[in-house]
Amino acid sequence: MPPENRAFDFLHHNDRPDKPRTTGITEIRGPYYDPMGPRELRDILETMGWYVDIYKFSGGSFALMPEDAVRELIDICHEHDVRVSTGGFIENVLVRDHDKVEDYIEEAADLGFDILEISSGFLATGTDDMVALTELVQEYDIKPKPEINVQFGAGGASDPEELERGGQQSPEQAIEEGKRHLEAGADLLMVEAEGITEEVKEWRTDVAYQIANELGTENLVFEAPGPEMFEWYIKNFGPNVNLFVDNSQIVELECMRSGLWGKISSWGRTVTYERE
Repeated sequence: MPPENRAFDFLHHNDRPDKPRTTGITEIRGPYYDPMGPRELRDILETMGWYVDIYKFSGGSFALMPEDAVRELIDICHEHDVRVSTGGFIENVLVRDHDKVEDYIEEAADLGFDILEISSGFLATGTDDMVALTELVQEYDIKPKPEINVQFGAGGASDPEELERGGQQSPEQAIEEGKRHLEAGADLLMVEAEGITEEVKEWRTDVAYQIANELGTENLVFEAPGPEMFEWYIKNFGPNVNLFVDNSQIVELECMRSGLWGKISSWGRTVTYERE
């Protein structure tokens, strides 16, 4: 249920699914651009926790912290019915600690992670190998969350010219890989923003539509690292599209989802309809 005794509860809010949600999922970034200690995390979740579904460690940030600190952050999330993701660090493990992949998955399970993201933005590897990881992760009772992308080097915040030189992948290839992961047991796929709406000279919205139409928006979490990006997804796929944003953007995103506020092209236009 939505927060009890919400201030101004007589004001209109768009219908939002109750937790655990399968649509309208909001994933937020944890430690990376922001160190994010337990006090800050509690502040976020005590005020906005009902609107947060997944908390993601980025860039292997958990490997810099004391184990007790990692466990504390995970426990705080679980107190607020928020699942916790490793982020896409497994590709670094594959390259630098190839013989430690199962140790990495096992420790993630032991620490209490709920989701292990399987990214490959920097890897030259085959779909069969990535799908094998999706199958392996499930043996440790963690949900795999594979990443699909159309840009080699996705995830590194490279400039558009550098990424352009690296070349883009066919959307059909990303879609086929996504289908394989879903067949192997994945519930959600992360759609990397780079090559679509981030670090490109012109947005490739046609690719976003193609991926959504072929794989189903209910199976996708779109990375939207900026208000203009998540506004576009809401305008085109509705307020209950699944999105990944920075933790600093959770309030703005939810104001837009709920119809309370928006930008010039979405203000007063974001609505849901539930048949009685």
